[in-house]
Amino acid sequence: MMTVSEATKGFLFHCRFEKNLSPSTLKAYEGDLKQFAGFLTDRSLVEDMGAVDKPLLRDFIQHLFASMLPKSVKRKVATVKSLFRYLEREEIVKINPFHNMDIRIREPRRLPRTIPLPTLKRLFKSLYHVKINDVSEGSERGRLLVRDIAVLELLFATAGRITEICSLKLDDVDLRTGRVRIAGKGGRERLIHVSDPEVLSALNAYRSTMQRSEPHGFFFLNRNGKCLSAHAVRMLLRKHAKAAGIALHLTPHMIRHSVATCLLEDGVDIRYIQHLLGHTSISTTQVYTHVSGKQHRRVLKSHHPRRRFRTTG
Repeated sequence: MMTVSEATKGFLFHCRFEKNLSPSTLKAYEGDLKQFAGFLTDRSLVEDMGAVDKPLLRDFIQHLFASMLPKSVKRKVATVKSLFRYLEREEIVKINPFHNMDIRIREPRRLPRTIPLPTLKRLFKSLYHVKINDVSEGSERGRLLVRDIAVLELLFATAGRITEICSLKLDDVDLRTGRVRIAGKGGRERLIHVSDPEVLSALNAYRSTMQRSEPHGFFFLNRNGKCLSAHAVRMLLRKHAKAAGIALHLTPHMIRHSVATCLLEDGVDIRYIQHLLGHTSISTTQVYTHVSGKQHRRVLKSHHPRRRFRTTG
């Protein structure tokens, strides 16, 4: 017999040290399971995970729907499912209550929000104008601006998730070849090739301001020398958009969507876009999606939307 607290602790340990999941995923799992534990507490069932059955799970799903959107319900149910798969595999529960449960949570299809290319051009033009004309190169403000430009250029160049960009280590970014190694969801790595000269120049300019050389340190740092947070990137994007006179609310994920949309509109094979974004949802096509490094470089050099504008001249 295992309590919900013990089950959660063992599952999170498994996710962290055996599956090597990201801190953000672990935090989400912990929050989801804390809510599930609260539900079980209200029904005096926290002492035995083996007492959880199908009717109880149906009640839990209904409980979630009472106050949450389908997307949130879907994620929380998936977390609890993963917990019971772990408990079954470890032979902690004899029967997984999710077996033969037909759970279909439909959520409304929402088109990805994108940023018009002229708006992105305005943002980058403003950033480079301020860098050239309004700040002292050696000042703290100047160094932070160089970093901010590098962050946004790399977000745009790689279409990476904000957590992926913030998690980059120094040895993940090869400025000589333009190769960026990104650790995606589930610990899956992908290589993205950056070929645009202005992007590489921005990254080199930032790298030259960094006063440390340890290869395993984080690439992007805050002013205290710590890993730059996802929240900080959201805030710096909001700040620079406002300074550029952009009324549209911009988010890092909108940059990701914009790159994918522009590439698709430019005729790039959707299999390449799938690789670029690190998507694995079309599992039946994964075996056909391998693209060579040379093709990665050629595709981005020829089709990436960043090539359509320059901030100098």
